[in-house]
Amino acid sequence: MHDTTLWIIIGFAGQALFTMRFVVQWIASEKAKRSLVPVAFWFFSVGGGVVLLGYAIHREDPVFIAGQAGGLVIYARNLWLIYGHKLKEGAGKAG
Repeated sequence: MHDTTLWIIIGFAGQALFTMRFVVQWIASEKAKRSLVPVAFWFFSVGGGVVLLGYAIHREDPVFIAGQAGGLVIYARNLWLIYGHKLKEGAGKAG
């Protein structure tokens, strides 16, 4: 397989992961009949962001690199806050 073809496949895979976050969010919101952001949204954001960052680095696109790297910080922070809150809730119930 040609190197360019492989990277195009990687780029589309990252974009597919990134798109799935909106699909997951939409389904969860429709089920709840209100706007929700499920934890899976952030995991798809991280997955898509990592793959697309790799693609951006390969393409040597500084704008794309900065955008994906900045987004990854936000996605990771949201997961940190979610799981930190769950740990505190669990510790409060145990004590």
